[in-house]
Amino acid sequence: MNEATVQRNYKDTIFRMLFKDKENLLSLYNALNHTAYTDVSGLEITTLENAVYMNYKNDVSFVFDSELMLYEHQSTMNPNMPLRDLFYVSDTLHKKTYSKDLYGKNLIKIPAPRFVVFYNGVTYQPDVQTLKLSNAYEKQQETPELELTVTVYNINRGYNEELMNACRALREYAMYVEHVRTYAKQMPLADAVEKAVDYCIEADILSEFLRKNRAEAIKMSIYEYDEELHFRTLREEGREEGLAAGLAEGLEQGERRLADLLQKLIDSGRSEDVNRAISDSEYRKQLYLENI
Repeated sequence: MNEATVQRNYKDTIFRMLFKDKENLLSLYNALNHTAYTDVSGLEITTLENAVYMNYKNDVSFVFDSELMLYEHQSTMNPNMPLRDLFYVSDTLHKKTYSKDLYGKNLIKIPAPRFVVFYNGVTYQPDVQTLKLSNAYEKQQETPELELTVTVYNINRGYNEELMNACRALREYAMYVEHVRTYAKQMPLADAVEKAVDYCIEADILSEFLRKNRAEAIKMSIYEYDEELHFRTLREEGREEGLAAGLAEGLEQGERRLADLLQKLIDSGRSEDVNRAISDSEYRKQLYLENI
């Protein structure tokens, strides 16, 4: 497959652009919380572009109904999401309370944080899973005094159907990504994205959004898919290199072990067992068990 060349500093994504629309965002909030809010006036989108230690390019963060929500899209699973979100929420709350007297006698109220990830990668993940900050603690504690949980929803076809049916924008976003991936297996990436956009407009999948933002959506999609493929390839190469290194190390250890065994046989005057130890693996195992 030919890959398109894209700029790695391109910051926005389809997910973020789609859910910066307050109507879509409120629909997603309602679907997750089984509520039916209709007034978007109280919804304050507060995306933080350059939080400490990371750059959230796949997120939409907002305050609504006294909650600070971070919705993030991921095509790869990352066990460090709780730690990243800890940095994010600390940074955000610091900015919100910067002018307040933290040492005063009055309790400073803050919005309750909640962290949600929408996963649509190609490796298997369950419908819903919870990642915990405490899983990263070097010393596990029965009741951690600092905890942060991230809820991960799989939004691929066949998963979390109730959620997907409750939020049309999320369902159609997942369908669009699926079409890009399908076509990208058959043709160059730029052509695949063009075809996916044309198909979705014709099939009424994010059609209004794609008509209105066609050029930017194509550019973002090429960037997203290219980056996803890039990191997936790096992981696969790393896994292959790890397996090769492990195999080489295992062979080296096996050779050293056999050399030690043969030397011990020679030193013990058992030269007649040397050839048998080399050619007969079962006999060699027996000798290893005898700690020769």
